[in-house]
Amino acid sequence: MTRKPEVTIYTDGACSGNPGPGGWGALLIWNSREKEISGGEPETTNNRMEMTAVIKALQSLKKPCRAKVHSDSALLVNAFRKGWIDDWQMRGWRKSNKKPVENRDLWEEMLKAMEPHDVSWIKVKGHADNELNNRVDRLAVEASKRYQ
Repeated sequence: MTRKPEVTIYTDGACSGNPGPGGWGALLIWNSREKEISGGEPETTNNRMEMTAVIKALQSLKKPCRAKVHSDSALLVNAFRKGWIDDWQMRGWRKSNKKPVENRDLWEEMLKAMEPHDVSWIKVKGHADNELNNRVDRLAVEASKRYQ
């Protein structure tokens, strides 16, 4: 059995106002090759842009991969590393306080985008000294400006 290629992915979202115009950015790295992708929406939230960055990055992979997703979003990383997403689904997309999970549409789209891949989640500190995280932050901010 051939081993899936390993891809390093950095993602970030940005929003001017919350809600407001937003953008997302992602950097995919494979065998020292890099690909930047970005986009945005005129009326959105920061969490939606963080999630969209991951979805678009995973959807852009042409074959099943081992994807190491780096994000500064505690919500995203914890949802998968701490099993929150499994709990939400078992409770019919409700949080422990019985309130509906926000952005269910994007969580479901992300799960679908993850299906062919082996995804691991790495939390990075936002707006710090991580050069690649700062790079995707700039991509997201630039993308959001197109909608202001």
